[in-house]
Amino acid sequence: MHVTRYLAPVLILALTSGCGLGETAATATAVAESEAQAAKAATETKARIEQGIQDAQEAAAEQRRAIDEATE
Repeated sequence: MHVTRYLAPVLILALTSGCGLGETAATATAVAESEAQAAKAATETKARIEQGIQDAQEAAAEQRRAIDEATE
C-alpha cells in the first residue's frame, strides 16, 4: 500500500514527461508573463502619450492667451 502511494506520482510523471505536458505548461506560463509585461508597457506608453497631448494643448492655450493679450 505504501509503495503504491509513492510510485503512483512517479509513474504519472514518467508517463507525462515524454508527451511534453511539463514543457507546454512552462511555455504557457512564459507567454502569459510576456503578454502581461507587454500590456503593462502599452498602458504606460498610452499614459505618457496622453500626458504629452495634454501638455501640448495647455502650451497652445497659453500661447493663444499671450497672443490675445499682446494684440489688445
